[in-house]
Amino acid sequence: MPRHLADPHTVAAIAAATVPWPAVDHAAESPFTGPFANGAAALADRLGGHRVVLLGESTHGTAEFYHARAALTAHLVARHGFGIIAVEADWPDAAAVDRHVRGRPPRPAESPGAAFTRFPVWMWRNLEVARFIRWLHAHNAALAPARRAGFFGLDIYSLGASMAAVLAYLEGVDPRAAQAARERYGCLEPWRRDPARYGRAVLHGTHADCEDAVVEQLQALLDKRLAYARDGHEDFLDAAQNARLVASAERYYRVMYHGSDDSWNLRDTHMFETLEQLLHAHGPASRAVVWAHNSHIGDASQTEMGTTQGQLNIGQLCREAFGDAAALVGFSTYDGTVAAATSWDGPMEIKQVRPARADSYEHLFHAAGHAQGWTDLRGGGVGDSNGSVVHAELRELLMPARQERFIGVIYRPETELQSHYARAILPRQFDVLAWFDRSSAVPALPEAPAPGAPETWPWGL
Repeated sequence: MPRHLADPHTVAAIAAATVPWPAVDHAAESPFTGPFANGAAALADRLGGHRVVLLGESTHGTAEFYHARAALTAHLVARHGFGIIAVEADWPDAAAVDRHVRGRPPRPAESPGAAFTRFPVWMWRNLEVARFIRWLHAHNAALAPARRAGFFGLDIYSLGASMAAVLAYLEGVDPRAAQAARERYGCLEPWRRDPARYGRAVLHGTHADCEDAVVEQLQALLDKRLAYARDGHEDFLDAAQNARLVASAERYYRVMYHGSDDSWNLRDTHMFETLEQLLHAHGPASRAVVWAHNSHIGDASQTEMGTTQGQLNIGQLCREAFGDAAALVGFSTYDGTVAAATSWDGPMEIKQVRPARADSYEHLFHAAGHAQGWTDLRGGGVGDSNGSVVHAELRELLMPARQERFIGVIYRPETELQSHYARAILPRQFDVLAWFDRSSAVPALPEAPAPGAPETWPWGL
């Protein structure tokens, strides 16, 4: 058998290079002060000097991943001055939460209870995210407004909500411009609830595309940035981002039927550009934490995504833009349970995660015997004068490409190899790997509040 598939020397090197983490306590009310905080502190301190820290997940439904990211992010915010938390979520939903955590007034008829109701609801409407939002709100409350950390969405799927947000903003600051925007967005109005139908209509020639109209609206908004910003800088930034999102989403739904690679690249480029806009808006000293799936934050050029499918992602673009100032942290597991659906728009199920394949990186880390831990994959020697954690030798031992598991919001164990594995070069894909040998499904919040509780989320539980 080839050495890199089941070599005891590689397994021993992984075991020696892994820093154990304390067990996750799901009963801890705060990700910053709970039992997990001490384990997160050492890794957060190692990552604290970067401009951008990207925290991944190999599934969209694992409690340990959410809990660990919350604890790491809390340390990066509280001890290292990170002020931007950017997540793989829709901008308008995250904006409602952002106004809460930064103590800004909600928009008329807006409450955080309305956020994150699109499939997959459990991805952001879960107990671990609720605890983190409570912590962030309390942390920010003790700070001056300019020093408060914000919560922002990077994703591209909120076409209808973003159109409505632009129109609502302009109605308040420039009613004449709002009327012009309404006419431009009228091209997309029939499709706002089901934008995929717009893409099909354009593809089949039954409807003209709306590209010129949405780009014109974005430019019209940006042309008045100085005048609008005088009425509220944050509100203008929110409206401008929603206008950018409408333009990106219009193109996304047009190209999605031409090939998944084009639509993937457009989506990840939009998410990266949104991150860049946030960093620019918050000044040259700003720093960001990103929460997204491993497939978005690991360098795609070091996986089958890039080498055979021509796909790029946020992690790759961050490395190209920020170099060593970007840290890419993957999260992975061997087996356990996961919250996922069987098909798109299907109900959430608690599914059993199969033990990882013998030819996978996950199998190697399982064989190393650590229940939980993290491994720095960037090189250096264990215990040397620089305090490095991983043998340079381990990096070389892990260089041969292996299978790696990716579970999104859909999990189909019966076709796992075809549906959920891809080859990758782990030490080039990530800078750090966080490991949870056996993991559990993230606890979803009820869609309706408890009897007698306010109609808000997550603080109305």
